[in-house]
Amino acid sequence: QVQLIESGGGLVQAGGSLRLSCAASGRTFSTNLMGWFRQPSGKEREFVAAIGWSGDRTYYADSVKGRFTISRDNAKNTMYLQMNSLKPEDTAVYYCVARGPRWYTTYNLRSDYDYWGQGTQVTVSA
Repeated sequence: QVQLIESGGGLVQAGGSLRLSCAASGRTFSTNLMGWFRQPSGKEREFVAAIGWSGDRTYYADSVKGRFTISRDNAKNTMYLQMNSLKPEDTAVYYCVARGPRWYTTYNLRSDYDYWGQGTQVTVSA
């Protein structure tokens, strides 16, 4: 089992920045793909970004490309999401996700991931 704990959420004005962190514990050696999803209030959960084990492969939703940067530090078992130029529409609960030790062909589906964090709220005011 892998446990994921997010931190770094909060309230920020439009145009501002936040950095989310996701600390993994447990059988962390078994994780491969990691990523972030978000769920705005009253809407479906949606893919935000993902990163492969070595960090050389990164994937982004079109809505955040060029503004968000995903990274990971395997020595610290931690993944990050740097969010710049935030917009009110980025307001959501952000979830850290991780996939077990098997290759992937897709990365933006909820079913691609085995482990989920509890989520952290990000609120962007206009």
